[in-house]
Formats: sequence, structure tokens, C-alpha cells
Amino acid sequence: MAVIDPATEDEGIAALVSQLVDDARGLAGAEVALVKARVGERVAAYRNAAVFFVIAGVLALAALIALLVGLIMSLATLIGPGLATAAVVFGVLALAAVLAIIGKGRLTPAKPR
Repeated sequence: MAVIDPATEDEGIAALVSQLVDDARGLAGAEVALVKARVGERVAAYRNAAVFFVIAGVLALAALIALLVGLIMSLATLIGPGLATAAVVFGVLALAAVLAIIGKGRLTPAKPR
């Protein structure tokens, strides 16, 4: 029958625990790196999408400005350029005011904590 020296057994357990701790650290580091890589991919995808949304917004604004200029030019033949500009500006500001009032009405007041 083999006799196991208790000192040798303690050293073996200590080595196993040390290896377990090292492996756990390595696993935790690998998981963190994986999460960082996944987040990096998503951020890059959203950043690219955001660039296209910004470009689309700028082009839509340019189209709206062109529409308003065309409206002013069309009205200018009927009521003159100054009055046509004033009418279009007043109309757009009135529409903006109505939309702002609707937006304000949809806001809910913040509840104090």
C-alpha cells in the first residue's frame, strides 16, 4: 500500500488552486475581450448608419429649402417678391409654432424623487 506524504499532498492542492485561479483570470480576461469586440462591432455599425441618417437629413433640409424658394418665386408673380417672402416665412413660422405646441403638450412633467 502506498503512503502519501501530507506535505506533498498540500503542495499538490496549492498548485491546483493556483492553476485554477490563473485559469479563472484568463477566462475573465477573454470574456471581457469578447464583450469589447462585440460592442466595438455594434458601435461601428451604428456609427455608419448615423452618418447616412445625417446625410439624408441634410439633403431633406436642402429639398425643403428649395421647395420654399420655389413657393416664394411662384407667389412673387402674384403678390410681389417682398410680400411673397413674408407670406411664406409667416406660414412656415406658424406651422413651426403649431408643431412646437403639439410637442410641448406631449411632454410629461418629470416626477421629483
